[in-house]
Amino acid sequence: MKLVCGVDEAGRGALAGAVYAAAVILDPANPIAGIADSKTLSEKKRDALAAAIKQNALAWCIAAASVEEIDRLNILQATLLAMKRAVEGLQHAPHEVLVDGLHCPDVAFPTQAVVKGDGKVLEIGAASILAKTARDEEMRRLDREYPHYAFARHKGYPTAEHLALLEQYGACAVHRRSYAPVGKVLMAGETR
Repeated sequence: MKLVCGVDEAGRGALAGAVYAAAVILDPANPIAGIADSKTLSEKKRDALAAAIKQNALAWCIAAASVEEIDRLNILQATLLAMKRAVEGLQHAPHEVLVDGLHCPDVAFPTQAVVKGDGKVLEIGAASILAKTARDEEMRRLDREYPHYAFARHKGYPTAEHLALLEQYGACAVHRRSYAPVGKVLMAGETR
């Protein structure tokens, strides 16, 4: 049986928090109904599917790259690092790795980038669900740690609410300093 691993990320465009990646090898003998691009699913449906994937997949791994790694490496390199960690953390070695998007992590297996893969390849859709649910859970935890920023609502993305709160309170420890809106607030803070 050919083991195909799907890989996707969550949180590239956010201004705060780590970037997450997941790698999933599905079990053809245990199909999971309803897998799709995580962005098209409700939170409740994503959570239910994440539990089903963890229970029924042949192998899965969720990994992250920290805010410090994002600021040091840049978001693309940090995303590829999180993806590499996820693939290398799998309990089974895949025969092929299919990655959502344009870029592939440097792993010891044949890899192929699939544009809009989260909607085309079940394994990538499953990975998108695990990455998104893990990152959302982390943002809810950060919301309890930094209640001023409403992370549980916008998940760190640059919504009008988040930008207004960033402006009001300045950046906290989990904001990505290399991102322009955060950098702008930090510069303004230095000149105040």
